[in-house]
Amino acid sequence: MKGKAWKFGADIDTDAIIPARYLNTSDPAELAKHVMEDADASFPSKVKKGEIIVALKNFGCGSSREHAPIAIKEAGISCVIAHSFARIFYRNSINIGLPILESPEAAEKIKEGDEVSVDLESGTISNLTTGETYKSAPFPPFMREIMDKGGLIAYVQWRISSDNV
Repeated sequence: MKGKAWKFGADIDTDAIIPARYLNTSDPAELAKHVMEDADASFPSKVKKGEIIVALKNFGCGSSREHAPIAIKEAGISCVIAHSFARIFYRNSINIGLPILESPEAAEKIKEGDEVSVDLESGTISNLTTGETYKSAPFPPFMREIMDKGGLIAYVQWRISSDNV
């Protein structure tokens, strides 16, 4: 995957990702209209399909709402790279099929607007703007399958159907 980077700081909580005032809906398209607006009010109108969020430490801290990764994914973000993630956000992201990578070096060095390429199989993150390359732990094959299928529910449905068990 490849896209322009959007840079955010440390401790971006789930209220900044999708403000609680919009949790009266579970419609992913409606949530996407408000993604990250408390961190950057113009973000929902600027973000384009395939772009990448880059953040510092503890991205997704706060409440355990799964609306946060759903809003990010529905907004078209192809993946999130951060120094570190809150554990429940990490798990919720995998469950809905949103690729997330921990790479302290990439999180520090990538700047907003940089063109970034990500190889989930190898865990390689390339900053195409600067020519730098960073590493993240690659996802194990079963987690890549979950993301490839669009999330845990779709993966389980696929596994129990026909000959995939």
